[in-house]
Amino acid sequence: MPASATEPAAAPDDTITPAAFSLHAPLRTLVRRVPVTVSPDASIREALELMDAGRIGSVIIASGDGVPQGILTFGDVLRRVVLAEEADLWRPVSEVMTPGVVQLGFEASAYDAVLLMARRNVRYVTVMDRAGRLVGVVSRGDLYSAQRIASEEAVNAVLSARDLPQLVLAAEAVRAFSARLVTQGMAAEQTIQWISSLNDLVALHAIDLVREQHALPEVPWCWLAFGSEGRFEQTLATDQDNGIIFVAQDESEAATLRARFLPFALAVNEALAACGFPLCSGQIMASNPKWCLSTVEWRARFLDWITHAEPVSLLNASIFFDFRPLYGDTQLSDALRDWLLDHTVGSALFLRLMAANALQSRPPLGLIREFVFDKKGQHPRTLDLKLHGVRPYVDAARLFALEQGLRATNTAQRLRDASRHVSFGGEDIAAVIDGYHFIQLLRLKNQKGEAEYGSPNRIDPARSINHLERQVLKHAFRQANRLQDRLRADYRL
Repeated sequence: MPASATEPAAAPDDTITPAAFSLHAPLRTLVRRVPVTVSPDASIREALELMDAGRIGSVIIASGDGVPQGILTFGDVLRRVVLAEEADLWRPVSEVMTPGVVQLGFEASAYDAVLLMARRNVRYVTVMDRAGRLVGVVSRGDLYSAQRIASEEAVNAVLSARDLPQLVLAAEAVRAFSARLVTQGMAAEQTIQWISSLNDLVALHAIDLVREQHALPEVPWCWLAFGSEGRFEQTLATDQDNGIIFVAQDESEAATLRARFLPFALAVNEALAACGFPLCSGQIMASNPKWCLSTVEWRARFLDWITHAEPVSLLNASIFFDFRPLYGDTQLSDALRDWLLDHTVGSALFLRLMAANALQSRPPLGLIREFVFDKKGQHPRTLDLKLHGVRPYVDAARLFALEQGLRATNTAQRLRDASRHVSFGGEDIAAVIDGYHFIQLLRLKNQKGEAEYGSPNRIDPARSINHLERQVLKHAFRQANRLQDRLRADYRL
């Protein structure tokens, strides 16, 4: 649909139709037409004629140099002219437009737009090129209807929460909505992206609520997400993995600032726990002084893991290197990502040890293409879909990103980006990604029920899935084997 067209009718609240749409797609791919603009002194009637002729729902008010100054929609005209009984349609649009516009760069993702629209409570964002020129308009309808899901109710429940008890109730509504996505058959990639975006919104609102109660230092800082949250890959069962990065002039100031951030971080962690995100059993949380660090301290921590790649360092790298910014000054996170990639690309020993570590978790498939079970576990003849299913894909994709300098943190996006530089042989990379998402889909379906085998990620393939699903699962494990074969060949392991 055109970027500035009238919003479509909402889908029924219980209707979800799968769509080939990724929230990681850049906004430029959603811009369908050249934006329609008018000058600030154009009349309301002229603007309405343009909207009618183009069958669109809005026009951008732009100055002579093309800089957006506001937006005029049919809703603006209805509320501020028709219903207000101000029938003079020859008035300049500048008198009735919504001043100011929310802007994003054309390389920003649809995911960025969803969160920004929700937090600013707007229905349109203008898309700008690197030179600051307007290239298009993307509406909330473009993003939400691309999935044809009634997600606005869940979003509005979060945004309307005025205190933590209300946010806890909103988070419950988000979880119920997320479970419904699984029940009604949305594709795994889109489901996980929407779960992650809604969980992000809950986390952002929790940080907003807590921040109002704390006097934070007047320095640039950013709340970081790690692990599955950092990869935009949260499922129905997810705990917290987060930290804080801030600017400090020296070691002494870093200690002082850390002491001021920690009470705030603890309150946020507790608020998120109340909202259904359990505290991390490994204490990977911003309230842990080890993970509330200055930019210099984070670099030193990362450099130590890279140069002294012991088992614990490799484990930390597998968690912390999947970071992304969630709240605050995102430039701090972006700069840390650039620094990290500068130090991993070409670090042959570190990458080889990471590859060897990635090969420790083998897909549970034997030579005769039957499942291999852990006979020593408490639940024999079961499979851990996270440890032996998802992890081989995640570890391989992370390694490709670190060795090639890829900025993406999402596993599927890393694999797509890596495929431009690496030949995986045989089938297209899409087959590998499909295998990964099938395992994720089984995890989502399994997490909707009780943890029958001690974990929401463990299944008995003989009882939990049907014959066809077992065959597809074997194919997915073979795709994971292909990735590991590639690592063995590249690093001669």
